[in-house]
Amino acid sequence: MDTTTLANAQALDFSMLALFARATVTVQIVMIILIIASFWSWSIIIQKHITYRRARGEATVFDRAFWSGEPLDELFEKIGSQPEGASEKIFASGMLEWRRSHRQDGGLIAGAQARIDRSMDVAIAKEAEGLNAGLAFLATVGSTAPFVGLFGTVWGIKHAFEEIAISQNTNLAVVAPGIAEALLSTGLGLLAAIPAVIFYNKLSADSDRVVSGYEAFADEFATILSRQLDA
Repeated sequence: MDTTTLANAQALDFSMLALFARATVTVQIVMIILIIASFWSWSIIIQKHITYRRARGEATVFDRAFWSGEPLDELFEKIGSQPEGASEKIFASGMLEWRRSHRQDGGLIAGAQARIDRSMDVAIAKEAEGLNAGLAFLATVGSTAPFVGLFGTVWGIKHAFEEIAISQNTNLAVVAPGIAEALLSTGLGLLAAIPAVIFYNKLSADSDRVVSGYEAFADEFATILSRQLDA
């Protein structure tokens, strides 16, 4: 390599900001999309961690109150018909249907058990929908971001070869910048995809565990009410 070529190569700025600035408009748009997707993914990841931790804490507190031996009617009066916690909402939905199933003479309307079960199932489904909100975006980013980055790389390499053909020069100072700009797009795609895939799997498992806890509580509560119905 001659001295002039080496000096030109050393004078180039290969920082990420410089590579972004030198990239074509198409590659810049791809990079911006990947950066936005990465920040959005991390915001969902952080939000879900906070949400799941709060949900587990609320469930623990309510379970302690539920199994404390306090009469269920008194517990229901204490939390009200519009509680904030998910476990409390499931309990409240069952208790509301339990009370609505009583006639004025004190007897029970037929099919009370099935209606109570459905009410709690609906409450669980609503909570599960909220817990899973945003996870589909993580799955989408994890599966598509590498290909979006690869598209930017292919486009950037195409542009680099066009520059080589125009300048009719294949020395390092001409080839390296275009290749580096193109590869940055793939790197950003992987940077967005890898955390999205990892945390999608983890958060999905966390969500399933929380929902399983709700379902287990609903089954236990339904069993208690079933005993009273049989009595």
